[in-house]
Amino acid sequence: MRIAYIGNINKYALFCAVGTKSILTEHPMRHERYDCNFGCPVEAALEAIGGKWKGVILYHLQSGPKRFNELRRLIPDVTQRMLTKQLRELESDQIINRHVYAEVPPRVEYSLTDFGGTLTPILAALKEWGTQYIDKLSAIRNEA
Repeated sequence: MRIAYIGNINKYALFCAVGTKSILTEHPMRHERYDCNFGCPVEAALEAIGGKWKGVILYHLQSGPKRFNELRRLIPDVTQRMLTKQLRELESDQIINRHVYAEVPPRVEYSLTDFGGTLTPILAALKEWGTQYIDKLSAIRNEA
């Protein structure tokens, strides 16, 4: 694999040539391989779905395809720039699909890929843990 930085696009952008196919990614992986130790698969998973808004985006896409502005309404605290960035990263990791309809005005929908759908039980477990955590925090704060 040949990796070269392209300064004009984004200072963090990487240009990766894989065989004869070129892929432009906006978020470089921290490691080229994830076989270094026992924790690396967890690190790889968190790198793919980590980030302040990715989990929330994936949670909302579980119920079906969503347009960009639908996601903005569902996640009111996210900025347009950050939502775009997180969606692009999830798309480049093939966790979500971006489908552009040939209409005027253009319509774009985001949905989970089959691979992204494998995150459903993980998101359900995170939701359950989050509910328990909120309950625990409420109990602690009520005692204080």
